[in-house]
Amino acid sequence: MQNLPHQFRSSTLGWLLGTIAGWGTLLLAIAGPVGMVLAGGGILPIPAWAPLTLSVLALAIILWIWFENLAARYDLSEDRLTIRRGIFIKSIDDIELYRVKDVRLDFSLINQMAGIGTISIDSSDATTASQRLAMRHVAGAAALREQIRSLVEAARLKRRVREVDIGHDAI
Repeated sequence: MQNLPHQFRSSTLGWLLGTIAGWGTLLLAIAGPVGMVLAGGGILPIPAWAPLTLSVLALAIILWIWFENLAARYDLSEDRLTIRRGIFIKSIDDIELYRVKDVRLDFSLINQMAGIGTISIDSSDATTASQRLAMRHVAGAAALREQIRSLVEAARLKRRVREVDIGHDAI
């Protein structure tokens, strides 16, 4: 189909440019050097090195998000979505695509401008029994959602499986 298997992760750059928290972190990073100049020029009554703690904090936040994103990788094939989690202790989980019930895409205005979104998957698989699988800050999320949806339909046709919804009124 479309260059399968396909691997993807949440995007740290997408998080920085596509979320309010990311923009706030960037402002913290910039505030450090600006504050250092203002403190060194005597405009701020603090030691010149003190504002750099803001930049160090921003760097720590970015590294935290980067490690979180590094710890989860998604592999999409014709039959399944494999979720690989962990850096030191790893886990691998599969969602069979024919079991997927719903593929949802959520994005804010800022997410749209950065080209990212959150793809949520609900299925009858044990992986999503307690809650939906949410893949946050995914680059090219709209196209990826459509790819997943077409792969779900192909997997259902291949296995001759149909999704049947039984409403409360039908019981």
